[in-house]
Amino acid sequence: MTWIIIIGGIILIILLVIGVIVSSNSERALVEERLSQYLEDDGQDLDKEAQKYVLTNWVSKRVEKTSFGDRIARELARADLKFKVAEYLVLIAASIFISALFAWFLGNRHPVSGLIGGLGGAFAPRMYVKSQQKKRLQKFNDQLPDMLNLMVNGLRAGYSTMQAMEAVSKELPAPICDEFRRVVQEMQIGIPMETALDNLLRRIPSDDLDFVVTAVNVQREVGGNLSEILDNISFTIRERIRIKGEVRVLTAQVRTSGTVLSLIPFGLTVVLWFLNPDYLLSITQGGTLCTAAIICTVLGLIFSSYFIMMRIADIEV
Repeated sequence: MTWIIIIGGIILIILLVIGVIVSSNSERALVEERLSQYLEDDGQDLDKEAQKYVLTNWVSKRVEKTSFGDRIARELARADLKFKVAEYLVLIAASIFISALFAWFLGNRHPVSGLIGGLGGAFAPRMYVKSQQKKRLQKFNDQLPDMLNLMVNGLRAGYSTMQAMEAVSKELPAPICDEFRRVVQEMQIGIPMETALDNLLRRIPSDDLDFVVTAVNVQREVGGNLSEILDNISFTIRERIRIKGEVRVLTAQVRTSGTVLSLIPFGLTVVLWFLNPDYLLSITQGGTLCTAAIICTVLGLIFSSYFIMMRIADIEV
């Protein structure tokens, strides 16, 4: 037992040091990697610096080539988290280990306690990423009408579409300015506008933004008054945001009730397990078939009721 604690402590210290080093130097390593493509004289010095991150870069490149790694990279980009795929996987592994070890000690050193902690640690980073995505997408949608008004005014003043997007990247706050700054930079290095806008839509999966991108692409192909089109879209999006806000307020109680009522049984089960595991294990005295029937019935009722309440609260605008 003592050796397990010592080895676990050493692993945690190593992961902590690696995390601090990677977090403090990942941005500088990215800049050096980009500069190395254009600087031949200083390439050897940059290569020496890049060797410090060879393991992280190697793992990230290998993982990102798979569909699983590409999905993780897309999720991190949507949440605007400056993590590589390998760093995110290391974070998940560290979260699983720490949570499982803590729950194992707290739950009378029972293997089931460690399993519960490991499951919680596995889902915690993903829940945080999803929360950041939701907040960023909501903030982007709220800023979209102001962006359209700024683009319309710029187009009417004689700006080109690219100049209007550049004005958006300079005048408006984050996150919309960061995204359009990236769009402008992609077009400046030779990427077509359609591809740059598709990349923007890939990072920001917004239905309102899809309208804007479609309008810009159609106008570039068939022509037309883009400022008038964007003005009409801006009015439509403002009305949708207003109606969505009213619907969200009216259905907040239903959504909160459904979430809380569905989580209460799982929370009570976990609490009872750590307080008195023998009490929960007594359910198995009736036989394996009876236990399985009870658990399946309870889970079926919980998930079906949660699905029904969420469907009631899900009103399309």
